[in-house]
Amino acid sequence: MMTRVDINWPLPELQQPCKLWRLGSSLVIPLVGTFAKLMAEWLNNLQVYNRETLLEALDNRPPNVPLITVSNHNSCLDEPTVWGTLKWSHYFKPSKMRWSIAAHDICFTKRSHALFFGLGKVIPVIRGNGVYQKAIDFCIERLNEGDWLHIFPEGKVNLTKEFMRIKWGVGRIVSECKVCPIVIPMWHVGMDNILPNVEPYRPKTGNRVTLLIGHPIELADVVQKLRKERRTDAEQRKTITDIIQEEMRLLKENAEKLHYRMLRQS
Repeated sequence: MMTRVDINWPLPELQQPCKLWRLGSSLVIPLVGTFAKLMAEWLNNLQVYNRETLLEALDNRPPNVPLITVSNHNSCLDEPTVWGTLKWSHYFKPSKMRWSIAAHDICFTKRSHALFFGLGKVIPVIRGNGVYQKAIDFCIERLNEGDWLHIFPEGKVNLTKEFMRIKWGVGRIVSECKVCPIVIPMWHVGMDNILPNVEPYRPKTGNRVTLLIGHPIELADVVQKLRKERRTDAEQRKTITDIIQEEMRLLKENAEKLHYRMLRQS
């Protein structure tokens, strides 16, 4: 049975986050962003392909249009290292930075941890509680305000690196947004060399990592068609999730080709 940790919901009410919370978040996010830059670009070599697609969505999408990025999950340092690819200016605009989802029983086991991750815009999800839970509701509310959400739809660190069936939560989130989000898939290779999934769990340096950012997935017409046909919630979730999964499968193949070609040439 899933262990549930008795930690109060660590995020403030959406409508009225206090000034102290905003101040704390404005300190934590640049600090973590600096760590991401350090790990990705200074201590390791993160090779990014199609970076401009992500930056265009971050900087130039209309204010009411939400953004969702989805990626594979191979290491506990995927977050925040992958965001070392962003501009320095992004770290100093907390309202523009992503919300992310993390396991309640891993990242929110102590009140100090809950505060730190909450200030860093991380949302606690209870694995095993399905798509209808407070974390997913919170994600949809933030997206309806035009925010950016990053999801690891595999739902856990994928130790085997085999392609996994992704969770339906992303399908529910997309289907229930007021404005269809821009959905950008990403796939990285080599991140588990920076933080191996074996003890003593110490970050390493000098590794080559590949990050392939895909093109936005066209879902607006799909969502509209599903609603017009009055498909059930489960049918909508599955259809949307299947489309995203196929895009990620193709991205995986291309990212691995780019990565191993880079290693052969080095």
